[in-house]
Amino acid sequence: MNAMPADVTKGPRLFLDSAEVSAWERLLPTGIFHGVTTNPLLLERAQLACEVEVLARLARRAGELGAREIHLQAWGGDAEALAATGSRLAQAAGGGAAVLVKVPATREGFAAAARLRDDGVGVTMTAVYAPGQVLAAAALGAAYAAPYLGRLEDAGRDGAGTLLMMREVLAGTGAATRLLAASLRSADRVVDLARAGLDTFTFGPAVAEALLRDELATAAAAEFARAAQPR
Repeated sequence: MNAMPADVTKGPRLFLDSAEVSAWERLLPTGIFHGVTTNPLLLERAQLACEVEVLARLARRAGELGAREIHLQAWGGDAEALAATGSRLAQAAGGGAAVLVKVPATREGFAAAARLRDDGVGVTMTAVYAPGQVLAAAALGAAYAAPYLGRLEDAGRDGAGTLLMMREVLAGTGAATRLLAASLRSADRVVDLARAGLDTFTFGPAVAEALLRDELATAAAAEFARAAQPR
C-alpha cells in the first residue's frame, strides 16, 4: 500500500540558508527541508558570482535535490532595478523548485515587490526588523516575511519578543504571509521559537547538523547496526 504524501501546507517548514551546493547535497536528501534560501552575502561566501545565470543553475540543482522552493534575492539601486532583476530571477524556475524573489523590506523594496506581485511572482520580504514591516508585507500579499533574529539581538533589541509580536500581527490580521525566521545561530534557538509557536525557519548547515545530531541517537544507531550483523 502506497503512503499518502505529506501535506506541506501544514506543520513546520524548514529551509537551508546556504549557497554551498555541497551542503545542499549533504542535507537536502534528509527530506526535512522545504527548500533553500540564498542572498548575495551567501553567494560571496560560496565564491559564486551574483549573476542571474549563476542563480538559474542553482535553482535547477536545488530542484534536482528535492527542494520545493528556492528563494533568490534581487539586487539593484532603486525599485525599477530591483523589479527588473527580480523578474529575471523569477524566470529561472526549473528542475522542480519554485523560485520566490527576495526583496529588502525598504520603501524601494516594497515598490519593487508590488510590481513583481502584479506580474504573478511570489515574493519574500527580507531584512525585516519591525512588526510594522510585517504588517506591510501582509498587506502587499507577500508569501513570506523574513525577520533576522540574530541581527536584532546584535543591535540590542529583544529579538524573540519582536518575532512573537510579528507572529501576532499575522495571526490578528488573518494574513496568509508566513513569518520566516532567519539569522538563527543555534539549534536551541530554533527549538525555542518553535515551542513559542513559530513554524517557518531558515538556518545554515551548522545549525542543521546540530538539529539532527544527538550523541545518544548516534550510540543507539551503532548498537542497532551491530545487533543486525549476521552471526
